[in-house]
Amino acid sequence: MNAIISASELASALAGANPPVLLDVRWQLSTATAPFDGRAAYEAGHLPGAVFVDLDEELASAPGGGGRHPLPDLAVFGAAMRRAGVSSGTPVVVYDGGMGWGAARAWWLLRWTGHLDVRVLDGQLPSWEGPLETAVPQPAEGDFVPAPGAAGLLDADGAAALARSGVLLDARAGERYRGEVEPIDRVGGHIPGAVSAPTTGNVGPDGRFLSAAELHARFTACGVSRSSPVGVYCGSGVSAAHEVLALAVAGIPAALYVGSWSEWSSDLRRPVAVGPDPQ
Repeated sequence: MNAIISASELASALAGANPPVLLDVRWQLSTATAPFDGRAAYEAGHLPGAVFVDLDEELASAPGGGGRHPLPDLAVFGAAMRRAGVSSGTPVVVYDGGMGWGAARAWWLLRWTGHLDVRVLDGQLPSWEGPLETAVPQPAEGDFVPAPGAAGLLDADGAAALARSGVLLDARAGERYRGEVEPIDRVGGHIPGAVSAPTTGNVGPDGRFLSAAELHARFTACGVSRSSPVGVYCGSGVSAAHEVLALAVAGIPAALYVGSWSEWSSDLRRPVAVGPDPQ
């Protein structure tokens, strides 16, 4: 199954006999000077029938030793999915306000916990040409119970090993990878051996993913091959999920290091590389 769905395909699916559950994961990294309220954005207008899912509260645990967006408590995540009407046999489509990072995090979590019929709206909310609504739906309770392990997951040691034995992609901006700036975490730089592949290179100017062939060529240029294991990390395991999604579009399975740089850099014993080269 394709990991993404176009707006026209989604419109047809919603009019069909087995319409998908819609999850709205409006999210941006909030700071004291630039707060973002995803729920308010959702309530101002969302796809008809879509249910809001809070990334910070329902798709991640509280920040701590595991990074800024560690894995969620499975009971909390499962309850959120059932509240939204997700059942094991029901297709799911996820979208956000435009970047695709929040939607990709929900997509990855659902796949990791065993729900394989889930896709991301290509181009996100801006690609939708149909009506929006402000009413908050009350779907029937779903029956989805998370069963983790269906998709690749890396911890810090696994990411370090993969950087040596396969290809570990760093999805952050190049200047953070090189260690020139670090606006969020303790120190800039990258995991030794990781290859820079910013998430922004996965989409075109319209926010839609590049074609499967273009993505495949991009990742091949980063050293990815079908015979080598691939992993991805970012700052806190959110934008990296978008890169795992792009790899899936290209037909390349990849694991996600959820703790990412926020976990890695918090431990002073872990090595940090700087500069444009992996080592």
